[in-house]
Amino acid sequence: MGKKLLITEKPSVAMEFAKALKIAINRKNGYIEDKDWIITWCVGHLVTMSYPEAYDEKLKFWRLDTLPFIPHEWKYEIIPAVQNQFKIVQSLLQREDVEEIYNAGDSGREGEYIQRLVFMMAKPNPKAKIRRVWIDSQTEEEIQRGIKEAKDEKEYDSLSDSAYLRAKEDYLIGINFSRLLSIIYGRKVAAEIKEDKASISVGRVMTCVLGMVVEREREIRNFVKTKYYKIIGDFASKEGSLKADWKVNEKSKLYESPKLYNESGFKKEKDAKEFIQSLANKKAIITELKKSKQKENAPLLFNLAEIQNECTKRFKIKPDETLEVIQNLYEKKLVTYPRTDARVLSSAVAKEISKNLNGLVKGYKDEEVQKLLQKMVTEKYSTNLLKTKYVNDSKITDHYAIIPTGQGYENFDKLPELHKHIYHVIVKRFIAIFYPPAEYSKIAVVINIDEETFHASGKVCTKQGYLEVLKSKKIAKQSTEKEQTVDKTSNNEEETENNLEAFKNLKKGEEIAVINFEIKDAETSPPSRYNSGSMILAMENAGKLIEDEELREQIKGAGIGTSATRAEIIKKLEKIKYIDIHSKTQIITPTQKGEVIYDVVHYAMPDMLNPKLTASWEKGLDMVAKKEIQPDEFMEKLEKYIHSKFNKLVVKM
Repeated sequence: MGKKLLITEKPSVAMEFAKALKIAINRKNGYIEDKDWIITWCVGHLVTMSYPEAYDEKLKFWRLDTLPFIPHEWKYEIIPAVQNQFKIVQSLLQREDVEEIYNAGDSGREGEYIQRLVFMMAKPNPKAKIRRVWIDSQTEEEIQRGIKEAKDEKEYDSLSDSAYLRAKEDYLIGINFSRLLSIIYGRKVAAEIKEDKASISVGRVMTCVLGMVVEREREIRNFVKTKYYKIIGDFASKEGSLKADWKVNEKSKLYESPKLYNESGFKKEKDAKEFIQSLANKKAIITELKKSKQKENAPLLFNLAEIQNECTKRFKIKPDETLEVIQNLYEKKLVTYPRTDARVLSSAVAKEISKNLNGLVKGYKDEEVQKLLQKMVTEKYSTNLLKTKYVNDSKITDHYAIIPTGQGYENFDKLPELHKHIYHVIVKRFIAIFYPPAEYSKIAVVINIDEETFHASGKVCTKQGYLEVLKSKKIAKQSTEKEQTVDKTSNNEEETENNLEAFKNLKKGEEIAVINFEIKDAETSPPSRYNSGSMILAMENAGKLIEDEELREQIKGAGIGTSATRAEIIKKLEKIKYIDIHSKTQIITPTQKGEVIYDVVHYAMPDMLNPKLTASWEKGLDMVAKKEIQPDEFMEKLEKYIHSKFNKLVVKM
């Protein structure tokens, strides 16, 4: 009977597969073997695309007459540093006694690419059947399921096509336009940054991200603060003072007046003072009084972008560090697959979710988490998620959200502290979805004085619900039933805050006493700089930094880069000194070199800076993976784009 050969992406993963298959780990030179199975591994990439000089020695030199370089037959080569492991994998793939080959590479587009390159170069035994193992975690059950349900390799051909095209696109755009712009503008850049020579490095995603950073910096630099004056009315209620903001309305004597800066502010202080005087000794009547209850559910689960943003905020670490930590937690069986875009669970996983919860109860020795889990049992909170917003099969492509597996605790104590903290954040976000919604009481009041309206509102958290899990200082304050509401105006100014008690006995139609009016100085604020976490979110949303979490989820479409590559792009920009990332705050700023490169690209080929264009290329790759367009169609469009850009740029010279 023939052997089964299984290939993973790295040695540590191979060991987990060996344990799940109950294979005695008798390690040989680069593989493990027993009577039925052979398990071997890559060490990341073993094969890479050849540089242009491999096609023709003359292409080593950057010359205009050799561009654009678009090969008709692509060349690949073994990476010299890992040649030995490639030879081992190749010899195993070609063994006559191997009947079945299991591709157990990382379950994503890049993982598929790594393994397909190896198969392409190694030329496996043609009689062997090749299957693809696709798993969501590295627990024994999931590995066993993945092997048992492994599909024919052909089912992943479109994903492989997409992976090859992504690499070709990045190669062609990177090499051709880096060379072309360097030839045309290299001396100019060198002179501006006061260096002897300079090459210009551009990339499909990288240049777009640089553009976002530079444009934001220049917006801040060119921002001129505008001062304006708001009017606050102080009114007497039976329960205390009630403050309300004046806002213009259609019946107001100042409707569409040039004296106003915005709907609630005057351009000049003297006009604000005159307005206050016009209200002297006028009656104040409550014309609107709205009371409402509001429920707020726990946020959706983490995908990679969201957890990267969260860890940058909490722990001031870079996105690539967060990914490294979560990858380690994944390999230690503690969490599910990290490189995911989904923030929900599949219905299949939701049906089995009690396993994850039970695992946490038995294994995670954290006092806070154990109390939260115990409360779920005591209060009989439902664990049926099927009809909730946390389960949606249509929003899952390759993998569901990042959640704890409820396993792997034998490895937990040895973890570094940061790894434990990040695991804790993932666990709490997971537990929160089983808790009831937070509940608020809200009151909004409109006070009318001679057709001028003043607006006040109050909000209090009456039931903490999920907030008990995702506590913060502000939430703790809310639970005292004294929390005041804060709304942001369009100019980043805070509206007046009120204690809910002040609204207690107000009635519509009643007169309310005016204590006084005050003028409050306000000023517009510049936009904020990106930090390394918020940049990941902006990339996920095709160049838009959307602060509101619910809105982010609703509009999410094709982003810039993928969950697997975004952190690396930011890292590369920092490495080539186009951006600086502050080590303590993680705030991103462009370097002088980065701004000079931006100006060159902005002049020469501005669409490279357009997030929508970059996102549309990513969408095209996604369409190839989903078999909505043919690979040839994508390649044809790419080549056409490169030729048209070259023609325009050479004319500009």
